[in-house]
Amino acid sequence: MKSRGEAARGRGRAPVIFPDPLVPGRLVRRYKRFLADVVLDDGQSVIAHVANSGSMRTVCEEGARVWLSPARTPGRALAWTWEIIELGQARVGVNTATPNRVVAEALAAGQIPALAGYSRVRREVPYAGRSRIDLLLEDDHRPACYVEIKNVTMKAGDAPEGVVAFPDAVTARGAKHVADLATMVREGARAVLVYVVQRTDGDRVRVADEIDPAYGRAFDQARAAGVEVVCLGCDVDSQQGIRVNRTLSLVRPSLSS
Repeated sequence: MKSRGEAARGRGRAPVIFPDPLVPGRLVRRYKRFLADVVLDDGQSVIAHVANSGSMRTVCEEGARVWLSPARTPGRALAWTWEIIELGQARVGVNTATPNRVVAEALAAGQIPALAGYSRVRREVPYAGRSRIDLLLEDDHRPACYVEIKNVTMKAGDAPEGVVAFPDAVTARGAKHVADLATMVREGARAVLVYVVQRTDGDRVRVADEIDPAYGRAFDQARAAGVEVVCLGCDVDSQQGIRVNRTLSLVRPSLSS
């Protein structure tokens, strides 16, 4: 199924390719936040690492088809990591480490016009006290740009078609991140909050105030301070990898309303 939405501009198509082929199975359950029981297609029962600290509401359907990546580190406690789940006609990337790689690859391929024009990119740079920014874009001829990346997967059953939401759980850390971005704008830098939708059926993003009102307030204050928001959609493919393939719209009242 071809993803909907306007394709992100750029000559390159830079997918995040998994180092080894993903292995399919069926989700039995997720538990203790970071563990999932999965039955592989060959009948083997395994425990997979869940690289996602959120609630994962709407993306933990028991019995759903999932894909796991095998561990590449010898002797790792868990030999598998859960990467993708299939929900109806949609595929969803659940690993929260993937969006940073996806954005970095798309940026290098010139697929994110809003973040173009910088000559240097650094990752995980300390700033604003104890925080670390996901990407710091720098150039000798313009202010630095601080880029915070968030993974979006939640799509409630009664939501309008295509609408996905962030956060899926209360996140004091997330609220601090957007406040830190606002601080950098006040200090003369540029700051951009990037929502990466790892769902093939998402085309609009909204803030889930009903889950975390404090995050919603921090988000609005950051936008009022000049923090920019970019929403990106992804193609999620168990064989071809995960790539940015479209820009999405933000569903939020304008600052002037």
